[in-house]
Amino acid sequence: MDSPPILSLLTEDLLVRVLANLSDDSDRKSFRSACRSFLRVDSLHRATIRILRPEFLHGLLRKYRAVEAIDLSVCPRIDDATVSVLFGGDAAAEWTRRLRRLVLSRAVGLGWAGLGMLVRACPGLEAVDVSYCCGFGDREAAALSCAGGLRELRLDKCLGVTDVGLAKVAVGCGRLERISLKWCLEITDLGIGLLANKCPDLKHLDISFTKVTSESLQAIGTLQKLEMLALAGCGLVDDIGLDNLGIGCPSLQVLDVSRCDKISSSGLISVIRGHSGLRQLYASYCFFELSTTLLYSLTELKNLKTISVDGAQVSGSSFHMICTNCKFLVEIGMSKCKGVTDTGLIQLASACPNLKILNLTCCDSITDAAISAITESCRNLSCLKAESCNLLTEKSLDVLGSRSLLLKDLDLTDCSGANDAGLNYLSECSELLCLKLGLCANISDKGLSYIASNCTMICELDLYRCTGIGDDGLAALSSGCKKLKRLNLSYCNEVTDRGLQFLGHLKELSDLELRGLVNITGTGLAALAAGCRRLSELDLKNCENINDSGFWALAYYSRNLRQINLSCCAISDVGLCMVMGNLTRLQDAKLVNLPNVSVQGLELALRACCVRLKKVKLLTYLAFHLSPEILNTLTARGCRVRWD
Repeated sequence: MDSPPILSLLTEDLLVRVLANLSDDSDRKSFRSACRSFLRVDSLHRATIRILRPEFLHGLLRKYRAVEAIDLSVCPRIDDATVSVLFGGDAAAEWTRRLRRLVLSRAVGLGWAGLGMLVRACPGLEAVDVSYCCGFGDREAAALSCAGGLRELRLDKCLGVTDVGLAKVAVGCGRLERISLKWCLEITDLGIGLLANKCPDLKHLDISFTKVTSESLQAIGTLQKLEMLALAGCGLVDDIGLDNLGIGCPSLQVLDVSRCDKISSSGLISVIRGHSGLRQLYASYCFFELSTTLLYSLTELKNLKTISVDGAQVSGSSFHMICTNCKFLVEIGMSKCKGVTDTGLIQLASACPNLKILNLTCCDSITDAAISAITESCRNLSCLKAESCNLLTEKSLDVLGSRSLLLKDLDLTDCSGANDAGLNYLSECSELLCLKLGLCANISDKGLSYIASNCTMICELDLYRCTGIGDDGLAALSSGCKKLKRLNLSYCNEVTDRGLQFLGHLKELSDLELRGLVNITGTGLAALAAGCRRLSELDLKNCENINDSGFWALAYYSRNLRQINLSCCAISDVGLCMVMGNLTRLQDAKLVNLPNVSVQGLELALRACCVRLKKVKLLTYLAFHLSPEILNTLTARGCRVRWD
């Protein structure tokens, strides 16, 4: 592992710059495995670390002494006792003082005592994420408020937080610049008003899907530094609130009012007239039809780069006004917009050559002519969503392959015109990272082999109900797409154990859906589990021919699994206990309709994993058959039981 002579010529500064440009985990792993000098540079300069098991933390932090950000969101269980061990004592004092960012998302067992200890141990904390912590309430918020240097806080779906807890945070963390309160249903105008008053430095505020009204916008309007405001799904906000916003927030650049049912064009026009610096505007599912006045007002937004009007009725004049007033658009969303035609898109492509992201989902009137115009004019196109655009044929894939060489994300779900010849053309897009072909009935192993041979960078592939895909296609994938992380093969009934053996060669695979594959057995699952050690999410629903031998292999090899769906599988009591007991990182399990599992077997399996389980889905009748003790234990430990 000694450094070859040529590598010794690279200075540490150069190696650090190389390392900084490696965003993919597998690439960083390859870097530090190359030689000792590369490993040393990685150890000395690694600033972020994601922990799978909390007991490894101290050892890793002794190795990586520059770490400032720790992600504990995938740990099986983080509670007050764990925090005491991790953050208490003299051994932890050195690294806790340099900690700046901490992710505790879904740490359902963490309470106010643990948070208080954590805040005291880490005086330099600047960013904390406690989103989706179902037990997080006002006492926890009060404990967190002692982190006076906090600049960023995420409280998404912390359902126990009320205005009282938010007030504590606002008073204690007056330097906050970013806060997300999405789905915090107990937050009202009172809390938002106090937040705006006590945290004048706020730049990013997300209160989507809360119960705030237009009164909150009056207070928010006083925030002089606010750059991003998300109000998506705030059904009580109306035009009066937008009028107030229109005369405030002079620094506003990003506004999301999607699904705000009570606003109209006049309210949005008020905001536009008061904020000529807006760069991104999201107004999806707000309007039945885009008014001429609204579109005309866009002429004031000289810096507008993104606009989303999903679900609105558009016309030829709509496109003309967008083309006239928004020539510098980089992203436009028109998903499910009625009235989108070839003529309109041809105009748009000609007027907006800088377009990179285009969402045309369910715009079922467009044809190859529109895609041809888009690819001809918008040569920097990186993302195209064309789900359910059934008039597109292989000609569209031809022009995409020959012109859109920077394309990274393509959604052709339910496009009947996609076929093997089209995939051959599309394979010229060698930069593709995400390709969705679900419900494309006219593609086969031959077409998939074209993609696998040239699109070697693909990380995500959706082949849901592509019935022409079988083992030979998976053989091509396994040899060509080594970076594949997410794969959906649900209801691809030609796939057998042989296909799963090929998938076992995809070492990076982490998310796999195999729902409804009736031709796979325990032999195939065993081969898959032995090869894909990074699997974290696995869906085996309705795979009725897998026996316990496959599940035993899964329990032995797949120690990184965090989410599994075993509904309608033939697993037995013993197999289920083995899986639930051995998978020590499992947090989410769907266990519906298990014909070979008894109530007693299910209870034993739940007891084996109740310490770490965060979500479990069961048949409703089991609420009356499982013992109150196990149900109470699950609830007390923060596990959410969903009854089907």
